[in-house]
Amino acid sequence: MAGNERIGEILVRESIISTDQLKEAKADQHRSGKRLAYSLAKLGILGEKELTDFLAKQYGVPSIGLAEFEIDPQVIELIPKEVAIKHTVLPVQKAGSTLIVAMNDPSNIYAIDDLKFLTGLNIEPVVTTDAAIEEAIIRYYQQTEQLESYDEVIGDLDFEDIDFGDDVDEEFDAVDSQAEAEQAPVVKLCNLILLNAISKGASDIHIEPYEKSYRVRYRIDGVLHKEMTPPNKLKNAITSRIKIMAQLDIAERRLPQDGRIKLRIGKNREMDFRVSTLPTLYGEKIVLRLLDRDKLELDMTKLGFEQEPLDKFKECIHRPYGMCLVTGPTGSGKTTTLYSALSELNSEAVNISTSEDPVEYNLAGINQVQMHDDIGLNFAASLRSFLRQDPDIIMVGEIRDFETAEIAVKAALTGHLVLSTLHTNDAPSTINRLLNMGIEPFLVTASVNMIVAQRLARKICAACPVPDDQANVQVLQEAGMKAAEAKVCEPKKGDGCRACGDTGYKGRVALYEVMVLNDQLKDLVLQGATTAEIKSEAIRMGMATLRRSGLNKIAEGVTTVDEILRVTASD
Repeated sequence: MAGNERIGEILVRESIISTDQLKEAKADQHRSGKRLAYSLAKLGILGEKELTDFLAKQYGVPSIGLAEFEIDPQVIELIPKEVAIKHTVLPVQKAGSTLIVAMNDPSNIYAIDDLKFLTGLNIEPVVTTDAAIEEAIIRYYQQTEQLESYDEVIGDLDFEDIDFGDDVDEEFDAVDSQAEAEQAPVVKLCNLILLNAISKGASDIHIEPYEKSYRVRYRIDGVLHKEMTPPNKLKNAITSRIKIMAQLDIAERRLPQDGRIKLRIGKNREMDFRVSTLPTLYGEKIVLRLLDRDKLELDMTKLGFEQEPLDKFKECIHRPYGMCLVTGPTGSGKTTTLYSALSELNSEAVNISTSEDPVEYNLAGINQVQMHDDIGLNFAASLRSFLRQDPDIIMVGEIRDFETAEIAVKAALTGHLVLSTLHTNDAPSTINRLLNMGIEPFLVTASVNMIVAQRLARKICAACPVPDDQANVQVLQEAGMKAAEAKVCEPKKGDGCRACGDTGYKGRVALYEVMVLNDQLKDLVLQGATTAEIKSEAIRMGMATLRRSGLNKIAEGVTTVDEILRVTASD
């Protein structure tokens, strides 16, 4: 079988990637010391499924999606963790005297011979990506051997030595606090909280102190779930430990602080945690946002776009100038959509600059600037500076005020493509938001190319889909489906299994509302039309609303009626 060089040549020859993309991936491979396939996926040049399908075709073996597969713990025990990491393999299933093993390189006969000798079984390889195997190793081997359980860690604590009291204003000794925070059981407990969050696919960790209780919650697929309730006496020790890890001031308990934790997992994977502390009545609440570069999806076809809205989106971002806005609440995936657009536009022929608060992911070939309001580096100041840096494409993290909006509009009118976000409920209401900021209607119509509104809906677990008997024709019609459509629709739901933690949901899909400002809509804006009138005309011109996008996902069996009703408003 061909090696890395051969795989790269085949990908270029079949026009799957360009020569420049191959050079970029090889440069990253040289830095990381990993396989070319890993770099292609990491940089977003190839999506994981696309890469897996290609590898399966080249190696002549089946492919597997480990994220959608639940493996028996007894099968995992057949191969020690050290061997799995050494060869980047994972046992998947045992059938008689044959062991099916997921590998990143099924042509590695040394690994196959090693596994055959170790297990005494015939090895049948299936192929998947490096990132998928590494994530699965963390997930499965953590359950069996990596971490002590919560009960074991708590059992090791000496509560006579850990008591900081419940009064936030009491005298505080930073030296004692640091000593307590570095006690082995406290360190283990904090590691347990972080690593459990990674294994469960959480996007955020909430550590919350109350008067008589203390709890840790994980946000998984957009919904918070209570994970554990450590003893109230531990709240200051845990807070201090997290602050030490994030390099924050443990003596400052009256003001909010922001920091970052880098956690190395294995040889080549790093996880970033964005840390925010907030003084509350009974102590400091901590929220950690998990940023996993390997999970950043930059392929727009996999984000949730349907074909027609995707074509409109791509047409607008490929215009030489103008403004493209993405709207939605915090956590709705706006940044991912903007990153995917930048990835599509990124090439050696253009100069791209971004101002972000914070910079969540590092993108190769793009100039990213972190905002620092305390020294005057805000969105408006960075935007002014960008215009002196000969830009082609500018991304502004968020338009929050008139000053930023005014500069962005001027940039869009002077030959630059500007991408940014706003907090509005849907695409049509964004027009009035800009007008309320003080931007003149004629400037809005002259500068804005497109507005995209989006939400994230939980996907039905691929391992346990069943018909949703509660979602009858009447329910579907009340949700917005036409009678003829509702009669042929076969809605599904997740029954609940180990793979999804008995929730019935695993993963999320984006719902999009793409409104292109054509001449008819521009005329309405200049005439002072209301949001309702703009929305009605946009729908008449073919815009699919967020609710309509959700109904399409129900018909496709991707999500449930309950989920669409939760995240979208009726039209």
